[in-house]
Amino acid sequence: MRPSLFLLSVATGIRIMYCKNDCLRDYQQEMKLRLFEEWELHRSVMVQMPTGTGKTHLLAAIVREFLCGSGSRVWIVAHRRELVEQIEETVSRYGMGREDGSVRVMSIQWLSRNRKIMDGQPDLIVIDEAHHALAETYRELWKSYPEARKLGMTATPCRLNRKGFTDLFDTLITSWSIAEFIGRGWLSSFDYVSIRANSREQRLVDSLKKRGADGDYQVKEMNAVLNRETGIRQLYESVRRYAAGKKGIVYAVSIAHARQIAAYYSLHGVESVAIDSKTPALERGRLVEDFRRGKISVLVNVDIFSEGFDCPDVEFVQLARPTLSLAKYLQQVGRGLRKSDNKESCVLIDNVGLHRIFGLPVRDRDWEAMFEGRMAGNAQPRTRMENNGLSVSCSLSEDSKRNEGLEIVMTHNCLLDAVRNGDLVRLGEDGPAGGEQRTALKACRDRQSGLWGLRCGN
Repeated sequence: MRPSLFLLSVATGIRIMYCKNDCLRDYQQEMKLRLFEEWELHRSVMVQMPTGTGKTHLLAAIVREFLCGSGSRVWIVAHRRELVEQIEETVSRYGMGREDGSVRVMSIQWLSRNRKIMDGQPDLIVIDEAHHALAETYRELWKSYPEARKLGMTATPCRLNRKGFTDLFDTLITSWSIAEFIGRGWLSSFDYVSIRANSREQRLVDSLKKRGADGDYQVKEMNAVLNRETGIRQLYESVRRYAAGKKGIVYAVSIAHARQIAAYYSLHGVESVAIDSKTPALERGRLVEDFRRGKISVLVNVDIFSEGFDCPDVEFVQLARPTLSLAKYLQQVGRGLRKSDNKESCVLIDNVGLHRIFGLPVRDRDWEAMFEGRMAGNAQPRTRMENNGLSVSCSLSEDSKRNEGLEIVMTHNCLLDAVRNGDLVRLGEDGPAGGEQRTALKACRDRQSGLWGLRCGN
């Protein structure tokens, strides 16, 4: 064991030479340093960073540094073609490619079919969107390559079924919270608009009872309840009132639902297209490129752009799909939180009331508990969250303020004030409006010593 530790220590020493050329942000540098320190103690590490904070760039910098030290062969594995292509592009910008065979980027599906013909043993296996790593196809990598170091990258280390990741990953490294990233200017602030708790739309969502194999709402029932003209008209009215002229992404329930939404929006002057699993790859690529260039205003999708989609100038995200999955909620709203020079903030339009069961995106999450399987990444008991007297941003029109079916839960100005002042009570996350902030002590177990203690916040 000592020789491998010595080699990794050599890689750690080389890090000082390369970090100046990585073009990494301060928090990315910090995460890289912490990872190499953990690798001196553990072979398998999971890294958590919010959507939009540059996990892929960090991944590429880590791989390059690893190859400069103890490693000679790295496999990077993702579960979707779009993710593979995005990682390949980023890795090539860091001067690594297929030419020398040191770095291979592939889908887990391809690797599962072709693992027996792969040359050599990997020194490092990187799993992108590692919250999927509990699938048997990923577990085979641990069984087949036990000596390889493992790195899992994810924004959401949680599962609906409360299964933890500790049988695959030895430890979890977490970055700043979404609130801190917004406060420091690395993520976009947002206006949050939602259906009212007593609205017809909320009652329809509350009526959903059936569950699918993954533990989330059953798609067939959601489609039957929500794919109706009155509901689609309400979706359009929400966009017209709060995001007129903006560029955005809509998350739909089903393929039929997505196509109906796109057709209705286009009929009413909002150039929209639907993209789903049946959209041919070439056509999907063309439509996404048209969206990036502004030829298309709205992309309506069904679980296509929840992970890995990189388009920083998205100005609004519309949630039209109920879910019990915290990971899905944060991955979807995260598409709008990426920073861009062309937008002051993002509008999050919640037409299914998800903030009432998950809290706002800036709510603090106990990722360690979810990673260890002590807490499920699911909806919390439904409690109505009041606005706490927050003022309405002047960027929202008077016509929008009078809309009886929707309410403004948070404005970007109030959010920035609360985050920068550390006043999370104002966000409705840690206590009642006007009440005193209570310090919560949580039991925690130190994974190295086995001792128990109390943790205050982070």
